[in-house]
Amino acid sequence: MTVAPPDGSRDRRIEIPSNLWLIHPAGRALLPVALARGISANAVSVAGLCLGGAAAFAYAQWHSWALALVGLVLSIGWLIADGLDGMVARATKTASPLGRMLDGLCDHGVFALIYTALAITIDTPEGWILAFAAGGAHAVQSNMYEGERSRFHRRIKGVALEAPPVPTGNALVRFYDGVAGSIDRIAMPFEHTLGQSSDPVALGTLYGARAVAPLRFMALLTANVRVWAIFVACFAGNPRIFWWFEIVPLTLVAIVGLVWHRRVERAFVRRTSATRPKTASRMHLS
Repeated sequence: MTVAPPDGSRDRRIEIPSNLWLIHPAGRALLPVALARGISANAVSVAGLCLGGAAAFAYAQWHSWALALVGLVLSIGWLIADGLDGMVARATKTASPLGRMLDGLCDHGVFALIYTALAITIDTPEGWILAFAAGGAHAVQSNMYEGERSRFHRRIKGVALEAPPVPTGNALVRFYDGVAGSIDRIAMPFEHTLGQSSDPVALGTLYGARAVAPLRFMALLTANVRVWAIFVACFAGNPRIFWWFEIVPLTLVAIVGLVWHRRVERAFVRRTSATRPKTASRMHLS
């Protein structure tokens, strides 16, 4: 059985198998090396961007199955770096809004490079339109999923959000954090319920048991799934397959997952609201 990461940053119940058995173990194996050599989290993010750029170059030759396979291997290397930068930041206590933005931009940058490389090789108006549409859908889906996942990990520890965070930093950081935290405002009713609970840890545990299903479903929005989808499409000789996969099925996953998660929250809010008047009445009668 794969054990949870020692820093407790991830709940294995909502992780996909490739993370549990390959990406995260490889990152943890490389963490001591990075720490011993003083490699910063931002440097790891940039190294991941370089690996992703090399993967884009390989996928530009997608007519060759061998180079498509090279693109897959390089993309897996990027996924490992993408997990390692967070491990380094937590281990060295150097996490920052700028680092979070850099990590996000590198993630999006890798896929932007791959999308562009594929669009250049196809070089038709239809190909460019599909590439831009898929890129836009990807950016929205990824930001929403990351927000849902971090929200889940915070809540299962019984920690409620008192108010939606106010983005700080430069304009780019504020914009990125504003988009990433947009769902916080919609999810505030549950945050109030959790914060007002007499036992928030117990409520967080109950919430976690119910929220695992939608979060596991939304794990289809992880970069790992896209990496494999790109390889399959290129190996099949038609990158358009991936773009349509991004635009239609993954968008449906995002919508269904968000609605499902909000329904889980509302069930707890309604249950708490229904019990409070009864409790207040008993107190009044006594």
